[in-house]
Amino acid sequence: MKSKLYLAGTILALAAFAIGQDAGSDTKKAADDTGHATKEAAKKTGHATKKAAKKTGDASEDAAKTAGKDTKKGIKKTGHAVKKGAKKTEDAVK
Repeated sequence: MKSKLYLAGTILALAAFAIGQDAGSDTKKAADDTGHATKEAAKKTGHATKKAAKKTGDASEDAAKTAGKDTKKGIKKTGHAVKKGAKKTEDAVK
């Protein structure tokens, strides 16, 4: 009787150990899958960030060009107005 009880205990212990080993391999596989998904997400995020930075740089360049052109036009108009004002002042002094 004692040997049967010992045998049953051994079988239960081995079964628990086997189930534990299976759970360990499942955990490792899940960790590997998570690592792979994280790596792919990081690549996609990096690519999107690079594209956004390039678009932002292009937009900034375009805005700077437009601002430069508008400033040049404003300076010409201001210079013309100053010239007209000076001429009128000269005529008034005469």
